[in-house]
Amino acid sequence: MKATLLGAAAVSLLTATAALGADLRMPPPAPAPFTWTSCYAGGNAGGGFGQKNLTDTAGVLSPTTGVASSNLGISGYMFGGQIGCDFQFASNWAVGIEGAASGGDIGGNTTMAVPLVAPGDNATFKDTTDFLASVTGRVGYTWDRWMLYGKGGVGYVNDRYNLADAIGTYDFDGLENRLGWTAGAGVEWALWDDWSVKLEYDYYGFGTRNVTFIEETSQASGPESIKQNIQVIKLGLNFRVGAGAMR
Repeated sequence: MKATLLGAAAVSLLTATAALGADLRMPPPAPAPFTWTSCYAGGNAGGGFGQKNLTDTAGVLSPTTGVASSNLGISGYMFGGQIGCDFQFASNWAVGIEGAASGGDIGGNTTMAVPLVAPGDNATFKDTTDFLASVTGRVGYTWDRWMLYGKGGVGYVNDRYNLADAIGTYDFDGLENRLGWTAGAGVEWALWDDWSVKLEYDYYGFGTRNVTFIEETSQASGPESIKQNIQVIKLGLNFRVGAGAMR
């Protein structure tokens, strides 16, 4: 009887040991795949550069200032925020929509000789871009917590212009808000389920528009043709609601 009990116990022990060994040999379960389906809000900071080309097609400035045209390179910084949503519709593809706005100072100035006004006089043409905004759609290729994306949509800009001479003969100001288009590309990485960081490049094309310039003292005014584009490189941080490992 004792031998039978000892045998049964030995068989049970061997069976349990074999089962435990099999469990130990089984690979751990694969982690759940990450999904970019979520809505987010965040902030960004970056630098920009561009070109502003002024042409006095209406002859408003040149009789007074001697300036018929001017090409101005601009550069500076922007800080802002973005809000949007993404939907991952396949294992490696996502689509989304985003609204963004930034404020700062992307500007510059150039000095030109204007001998028609007074010997030795010069004029300074200055531009300040202090606000940029956009509403864009984007398409991204994803692999786990990384997404490479392209985007495009509508752009908006606010500019302040000034053209004045050194001896104070004239001081023209111009102010405009302009719609255009924007396109860009970037890469985004999900640090954790709720947070992601991105590096992005955006091009803003605003075409050629007339801007009304007004002289401060005489109140003489007229349209000036200005062509402009702006390029921005920015680093952004997003807080995401809903992203993470699929459950």
